[in-house]
Amino acid sequence: MVNTKDILETINMIREENLDIRTITMGISLYDCVSEDEDRLCEKIYDKITTRAQDLVQTGCNIEKEYGIPIVNKRVSVTPISLVGGNISPEGYIKVAETLDRAAKTLGINFIGGFSALVQKGMTKGAQNLISVIPEALAQTDFVCSSVNVASTKAGVNMDAIRLMGQAVKRAAYLTKDRDSIGCAKLVVFANVPEDNPFMAGAFHGVGEDECVINVGVSGPGVVSSAIQRAGDCDLSELADIIKKTAFKITRVGQLVASEASRRLDVPFGIVDLSLAPTPAVGDSVAHILENMGLESCGCHGTTAALAMLNDAVKKGGVMASSHVGGLSGAFIPVSEDAGMIAAVERGALTLEKLEAMTAVCSVGLDMIAIPGDTDENVICGIIADEIAIGVVNTKTTAVRVIPAYGKGVGDCIDYGGLLGRAPIMDINKYSPARFIGRGGRIPAPIHSLKN
Repeated sequence: MVNTKDILETINMIREENLDIRTITMGISLYDCVSEDEDRLCEKIYDKITTRAQDLVQTGCNIEKEYGIPIVNKRVSVTPISLVGGNISPEGYIKVAETLDRAAKTLGINFIGGFSALVQKGMTKGAQNLISVIPEALAQTDFVCSSVNVASTKAGVNMDAIRLMGQAVKRAAYLTKDRDSIGCAKLVVFANVPEDNPFMAGAFHGVGEDECVINVGVSGPGVVSSAIQRAGDCDLSELADIIKKTAFKITRVGQLVASEASRRLDVPFGIVDLSLAPTPAVGDSVAHILENMGLESCGCHGTTAALAMLNDAVKKGGVMASSHVGGLSGAFIPVSEDAGMIAAVERGALTLEKLEAMTAVCSVGLDMIAIPGDTDENVICGIIADEIAIGVVNTKTTAVRVIPAYGKGVGDCIDYGGLLGRAPIMDINKYSPARFIGRGGRIPAPIHSLKN
């Protein structure tokens, strides 16, 4: 029986508390597009994507209108391109990136993910060629997103790959310097990457996935924040229970949209990612959730503990609402995309080191963080290596999306508008890890990876 109170509560979440479906992402396998001819490969990729996803945007809009649930983004993810491109030339990989971008524009989606490589243990020739042109590919396209998995708990940390990614981040910043180095905002470096993630810039269609799937990402920091405010000064056990119940309600909305999109598109339902994904909008901030829990400012001592509780309660509530929870599923802490995080950085309460500590207990990592444009690439490699090590040792997904804003320093700001928001340039430790990074090779997998 439909409960009127529940309906009214959901309507209020949407109207007053910024509840939305952050993305419907269609994952598409490109294995049947493989060709030794670069032009033929691009032709097959374009045809496959534009055929399979031709109704994605319209279906999302129809669901949005019929149910009154905002669906902010419609996206596509594809098989990691290094697995499809094989030994084509670096120039061929740029052609593929341009093809992906053309397909995205034809479909009217806002991002396409999968210009990616999996190099946690070693690098094929195809992966090397793709990584070598990531900066150029991101500079020459508008909607293509790139990700590289450089480590896993089973394989350890590929430091040679991290060194290449430090160089790629630095060059991507330079090539898009006229746009606040936006190329770096479309590039993520992962450890233990999930293969069913609907969120950009790290989405790709994993090797064990179906031919085509629908994955949905929900978002409701404002809903959780409001629930905590209404709870008043209850103890932490009760507060965790309130968060858990709220996450359940949020995820049920995502489950509804995912099921409807799957049915209408005649594509299997993959997962609901129940991550709390913030936006720069007032009242839609993970940082403000933490402050409503009792912190004077996000970043003060106690922040990591509060975030750990939040993340755990969100997961417990979400898994009861959907049989297929996946992706990243937790609380995101991007700086530029969260009004509360931006304010905490600007008041000096939130530092890069504190953000790194917070990533040990939440999803996903150091995300959308702007640093001085003159930062040495070895320091960038060190930032990546530290974050990746947290993921490997703790058997969790971690990632780095850092933006060395070309021509800018501490006190300046980059501003992308929209969901990508704006980010104050954060101060960083500039002492060099160059000798350590220069050793190369692999950091061996931790002993607890041997579970067989």
